Amino acid sequence: MRIVILEDEPLARRRLAECIAACDPGVEIAAELESVAEALDWFRRHRLPDLLFADIQLGDGTSFDLLRQARVECPVVFTTAYDDYVLEAFQTNGIDYLLKPIKQETVAAALEKYARLQGHFLADHAALAQALKRPGGARERFLVRKGNEFLSVRTGDVAYLFSEHKLVFLVTREGKRFMLDKALTEIEGELEPGRFFRLNRNYLVSIEAVARCAPHGKGKLMVELRPATSAEVIVSQERAAAFKRWLGE
Repeated sequence: MRIVILEDEPLARRRLAECIAACDPGVEIAAELESVAEALDWFRRHRLPDLLFADIQLGDGTSFDLLRQARVECPVVFTTAYDDYVLEAFQTNGIDYLLKPIKQETVAAALEKYARLQGHFLADHAALAQALKRPGGARERFLVRKGNEFLSVRTGDVAYLFSEHKLVFLVTREGKRFMLDKALTEIEGELEPGRFFRLNRNYLVSIEAVARCAPHGKGKLMVELRPATSAEVIVSQERAAAFKRWLGE
């Protein structure tokens, strides 16, 4: 297997290469690239690798810029210190999303996931890329627990989901709250992006749950949700523009 690494931090790049080699000594690291510009040049002059490990935020842009500008149709494992880009990652050839600091076990899981997909698509990278781009069916309901019973909650009845003390909760439009056993990032990838938006690390909200928003200093936004929350819900300056675009769609 040929792998390309796109990472602008030398220590992180070395660590990732070491993890890959430890997981599979037979892997060929075809290139270690540091920037969007360098990657654009490399991909224009070389055949596609089997798999690309790409940091999202680079010194001269993002790896999404590379994927938009060059015809990179191989699967991508995104690496980043932030979880704000997970939806865009899985809309652009992403098969996995690793949060830094990178651990060998998460790299191993990503390589195993690639192997499963490769077997399913018979190593046809074009077919795999098309399948990754095709939006799958969005989640239609959640199975939640109430006492000793299990209930089915329609996604259309969900106001928002939030994490607190490493637990994830679903809040319905009627204000009922249920605990879930999935991570917020994982749930985000299962929901329709036109209806749900990741406000910040802790809140994933439906369009119907946004009552109003207002400036909150230095480009941030404060969002009022319904049902109301006990904590302030703030959208960062970096996410504010995308949030306002989402509200206007």
